[in-house]
Amino acid sequence: MRVVIITESFLPQINGVANSVCRVVEHLSGHGHDALVVAPGDGPDSYAGAPVVRVPSVTLPGNDDSVVGLSTRRRIAATLRDFRPDVVHLASPAWLGRAGMNAAARLGLPTVAVFQTDLAGFARGYRFWRVVGDDVIWSWLRRIHDHADRTLAPSTATMAQLATHGFPRLARWGRGVDLVRFHPAHRDEGLRRDLAPNGEVLVGYVGRLAPEKQVSALTALRDLPNVKLVVVGGGPSEAELREALPAAAFLGFRSGEALSRAYASLDVFVHTGPAETFCQTVQEALASGVPVVAPRAGGPIDLVSHGSTGYLVEPGSRPEVRAAVERLTSDGRRRAAMGRAARESVHGRSWTAICHELLGHYEAAISRRASISAVAAG
Repeated sequence: MRVVIITESFLPQINGVANSVCRVVEHLSGHGHDALVVAPGDGPDSYAGAPVVRVPSVTLPGNDDSVVGLSTRRRIAATLRDFRPDVVHLASPAWLGRAGMNAAARLGLPTVAVFQTDLAGFARGYRFWRVVGDDVIWSWLRRIHDHADRTLAPSTATMAQLATHGFPRLARWGRGVDLVRFHPAHRDEGLRRDLAPNGEVLVGYVGRLAPEKQVSALTALRDLPNVKLVVVGGGPSEAELREALPAAAFLGFRSGEALSRAYASLDVFVHTGPAETFCQTVQEALASGVPVVAPRAGGPIDLVSHGSTGYLVEPGSRPEVRAAVERLTSDGRRRAAMGRAARESVHGRSWTAICHELLGHYEAAISRRASISAVAAG
């Protein structure tokens, strides 16, 4: 199979969209398929044996960490004609994805659009983007997805949300997790002693430090007894958070083995953002054997079994976050049992299994497009 992936984000950026695209490209290349990536900005011109076509980009106002790809339908159409894909995969299509979708539609190519970023929820964290309004953003996204042969949603909550907004031809496609990289065996007692020399319970967050993640909710935990807060990541909210959480350990951005050790060395993982379509960091914490406290919204609803692998709390409720964390930090046996259940809950979610599902979605899109072409041909 020949696949063109048009993505709104790719290396060197590190985020959920870029990570998912990397895993898909690795799977395609490793199983005898041909892939090509179209991505914004500067970066590597190949990945896992697949060429990467780069297009110009600009940064979003108020958020230097996010870039927008700038390309025309004609330029992308030329790339598609040269590569001759069997299917076009649009990863979290918005700006670059819109041009890609239009080009694929003009060429009659099968398309699979992966809905991954809640742009309306994202926009609420930034003053400049809040003026646009939810209705305008949803209308923009729906017009893109109207042309897709299949739109893939990462969670049941997101599927329901998209259906409410009139998105057609929906199917669910989750995310995989590296069950070796994220494993309780990476627990590092030396790191734990450095962070908690007095044997405190380590409660941590991993992810971008940005307004839409609402990491400031961790302030509800800063005076819990025998608790040390750990924050892993960076972003525009870091300076503000350091001031609000002076006793917390800020480890900065971590990847590879350092990230694996950071996850597994925590006792409790807290996710604070209410606008996650999936929430890969929650899944990585579960795979690391760490119980999770997260909002009862979006992706975490599918990932966290309330009372078994962690607790789901009312979005935005700092008292509920505090109560759930206190329940775990005050009871070592409960914490250990939930940690074991957390690890067990992710069995069967390897990237190999998830990407195999994706190939089935590709085939469904190809079949639908072939049927439409046959009808048009009379």
